[in-house]
Amino acid sequence: MRQNAEMTPNLENDFSQSDLRDLIVAKSRLEYPGLAARLADLVGKPMGQGLKALPPAWNEKAIQIARKALLKALDIAVRTLGSGNRGGSRDRLHRVLVAGSGFAGGALGMAAIPLEIPISTTIMLRSIADIARDEGQDISLIETRLSCLEVFALGGRSSWDDSVEEGYWVVRTVLARAVSQAAAYIGRRGLAEESAPPIVRLITTIAARFSAVITDEMAALAVPMIGAFAGGAINFVFMHHFQQMARGHFVIKRLEDRYGRARVEKIYREIPVDEFK
Repeated sequence: MRQNAEMTPNLENDFSQSDLRDLIVAKSRLEYPGLAARLADLVGKPMGQGLKALPPAWNEKAIQIARKALLKALDIAVRTLGSGNRGGSRDRLHRVLVAGSGFAGGALGMAAIPLEIPISTTIMLRSIADIARDEGQDISLIETRLSCLEVFALGGRSSWDDSVEEGYWVVRTVLARAVSQAAAYIGRRGLAEESAPPIVRLITTIAARFSAVITDEMAALAVPMIGAFAGGAINFVFMHHFQQMARGHFVIKRLEDRYGRARVEKIYREIPVDEFK
């Protein structure tokens, strides 16, 4: 990706060139992740073939799996995420772990997805939290932990479904109220009631996008002869995808802490999008 005069927005006062470069890279990650295309390359034939092989009921099944996985991730986020500094994120380790989970699930085929997705989602959450901490976020705060969960709604669009083609700031805006209400509720009462309206709202909102990612995985596994090895490779792709989303998201959070959301969003929107397509 090149940076030239056309790509450089007008900076406001103390917004530094190094922070601008970070913002440009963050936007390239968040707006054009290309997850479905990478899965299609991995499987070796059009993903549309796999989608045609899925029974219609699997769309609703994907949403149910997404909700279960996200509730498990929320429980992990609230109860067990540590807050100490570890000196950098462990991206490669988490990719290996999630690939191992996918390898085991891939050996059993689509029937293993309802069991494997919550496990891999939990591993991904650990990696996302590592990245948040590496970008200077305090993950002892419930708001930061929910921001980690928020990453599962980012870049979840599928090339086969134009209805979920939404940009980063649109998703942030949609999630903002649900995250705020859930944080306030959990701060007062903990996570004793998963059926509480603020919790349900948050999980439902994120699941609506995360289920598109799960549908892509089901489509890939529906291709004949995918096997255990490809199941691990698919999870590796998912992990890389959400690590990219997390890095972009928490770079922006770091810049917001320094400059304020309004300024960061304004400059973000001025960065030309054609460079990333």
